[in-house]
Amino acid sequence: MSYRTNKAQQDLLNQFLAEHSVQLSEDTLDKLYQFADLVVDTKEFGNLISAKDAGKFLSRHIADSLVPFVFMGKEISDQIGNDKKRWADMGAGAGCPVFPLAIAMPNVQFYAVEPRHMRVNFMQMVKEKLHLDNLTVVGKRFETSGLTDLDFISCRALSTFENDWERAQAGLKKGGTFVTLKSYNNIVHLENDPKVHIQKYVLPEEEQVYALVTRGNNE
Repeated sequence: MSYRTNKAQQDLLNQFLAEHSVQLSEDTLDKLYQFADLVVDTKEFGNLISAKDAGKFLSRHIADSLVPFVFMGKEISDQIGNDKKRWADMGAGAGCPVFPLAIAMPNVQFYAVEPRHMRVNFMQMVKEKLHLDNLTVVGKRFETSGLTDLDFISCRALSTFENDWERAQAGLKKGGTFVTLKSYNNIVHLENDPKVHIQKYVLPEEEQVYALVTRGNNE
């Protein structure tokens, strides 16, 4: 079944957004549903998602990908003005969280950074199908991407917080923000670190507690 007609999954995603006082336009939601269908249904680029997650892609992966927008979107919008923010996602894989974020925040310039050739080809195809002019696919490791002076760098469940922060730091501008999505259990040791901000959240029909973890680059 297409996510464009999967009312149960649509309702779970919209309920999650509504609980956080976020409302997306019909056009934005339709693009998110199209993206979900492309990830789940496209086979020529290898197995992009596990079978158990294919049936809950909106409520699990799209909802999770939108968490930085849910908790930081207004702050980012207030910052933009005439200065277009630049955001790179390390290890973008099949496009989560960077594609949903690019769909939700068209005024931010996104870079999906991923070294694996098949994933790069898939993301390039999706970018063209969805006409995402604010997203560039970069087929390299982040360290060799040449991206610097970035306002935001994100990753989703890539490595430990410490390793991901270390990789990101060189590419962030002074005052930029590192953003990562982790299982809360994996970052609980950071609770008393004054440099780190943790926002706990739960996803629809998931028992696990997750965390949006951010750290500013003030060095």
